[in-house]
Amino acid sequence: MHRIADLKNLGPKSQSWLNAIGVHDRTDLQTVGPVAAYTILKQHGYPVSLNLLYAMQAAVLNIHWTALPERQKAQLKNSVAPVAKKSDQR
Repeated sequence: MHRIADLKNLGPKSQSWLNAIGVHDRTDLQTVGPVAAYTILKQHGYPVSLNLLYAMQAAVLNIHWTALPERQKAQLKNSVAPVAKKSDQR
């Protein structure tokens, strides 16, 4: 089991936010999924960015977030676009 604090790309602030929504380790993050975790955090008012989304995906893959292919970053961004737009309209 790898705690959030032990994963690449995720620091104390990310750990605190993820722990608040019940994500405590890599298994939890894989189960929930980076897109869903991002969406839940956004819905709870956390100031998440696309960099966090990329960092969570890369953490699941055990790579640095900058190593994510641009195509995968674009897919992730498109996956959360409706959530980002909806919260911006408030």
